[in-house]
Amino acid sequence: MYIPPLKAAQTEETDEGKLRLYVVSALRNQPIEDATVTISYSGEPNSVIEEVKTDASGMIPELTLPAPPLEYSMAPSEYQPYSEYTIRISRDGFENLDISGAEILPESTAVQRAVMNPSTPENSFEDIVIPAHTLYGEYPPKIPEEEIKPMNTSGEIVLSRVVVPEYVVVHDGVPTNPSAKDYYVRYRDYIKNVASSEIYATWPKDTIRANVLAIMSFTLNRVYTEWYRNKGYDFTITSSTAFDHKWIHGRNVFESISEVVDELFDNYLSRPGVRQPILTQYCDGERVQCPNWMTQWGSKYLGDQGYSAIEILRNFYGDNMYINAAEEISGIPASWPGQPLDIGSSGSKVRQIQEQLNAISKSYPALPSVNADGIYGEATQNAVREFQRIFGLPATGVVDYPTWYEIQDIYVGVTRIAELV
Repeated sequence: MYIPPLKAAQTEETDEGKLRLYVVSALRNQPIEDATVTISYSGEPNSVIEEVKTDASGMIPELTLPAPPLEYSMAPSEYQPYSEYTIRISRDGFENLDISGAEILPESTAVQRAVMNPSTPENSFEDIVIPAHTLYGEYPPKIPEEEIKPMNTSGEIVLSRVVVPEYVVVHDGVPTNPSAKDYYVRYRDYIKNVASSEIYATWPKDTIRANVLAIMSFTLNRVYTEWYRNKGYDFTITSSTAFDHKWIHGRNVFESISEVVDELFDNYLSRPGVRQPILTQYCDGERVQCPNWMTQWGSKYLGDQGYSAIEILRNFYGDNMYINAAEEISGIPASWPGQPLDIGSSGSKVRQIQEQLNAISKSYPALPSVNADGIYGEATQNAVREFQRIFGLPATGVVDYPTWYEIQDIYVGVTRIAELV
């Protein structure tokens, strides 16, 4: 059953949001310098309001753009709570890229990663169209499932422990559509994409945390039970809201959501005596009702009242819901040392970070190289701060938990021989 479409409405743009964009090549995630980026309102692609160039790190200067009033995203409304922009990117040697429908929310920073393919005689243009946000547009509601999958069927449970995967394979359609494309997506990028598609970045931080935990637990249940592979499919999860969550190829994510995912990405939800992550289903709570599930708007209102993430989750799923941590993070060269690295730190973990930053600097020339001596001095601090600036992390110069894993991810991306695309 499909949700009835909302009344279309013109929104008055009285607030502002920010756009941070960086452009990389599909070949090993190399930054693309000197690409021309034009920004226009969606529906008026020839009415350019900004034109900028990318720097050596593939970045453009952060832009401030008009957005609708904040209150449109704070309660269900017939008015669209975000502005839509078309981003057009061109660079010699690459296919021209258009991203239509990029979302700008008020008082929020949108982060757009644009991936350009080398041009070929057959292809010179790629067009990505971002559909409406799930809280505003028309999407099928979730088909209910049991939150805990049976474990007594031979072969159904393949993994012996909960592992955060390096990649998930997203089938961009319903499971039975063989023509839908499959995408290899980094796990953290997948979670950021889904959360940016299903909740608003303007919501309270603990509301965002609660929803991100529910999305991650659901996803890790699909990974742990190999749900689709045991049905004969070659993918991890789908982009259909009827079966899983809405993932949108090429869409922007939001900084406030990205920060929460980086903080929590090895977590999931569990119940006592249950090994698998809980399949935490939810609905919007306004157009669709779902007893015993979390509702997105309900979680927002509890966040407004000062509820913590676990209090929000237990309000919907019961008091025996707990936050757990995965036993392994796949594809990571080295695990978190257990405490931040800062001025005065020393040892093998510092040396490893220095060596990884030097490897990354070969692809990102704005990142200074450092002496890999295992001593965290000012030069290392400055290199870490520049890394954080380039990759959208708080520029503290301290290797905290999110920075550690971002360095690991980028290091793997720029040094592996054959990047999955």
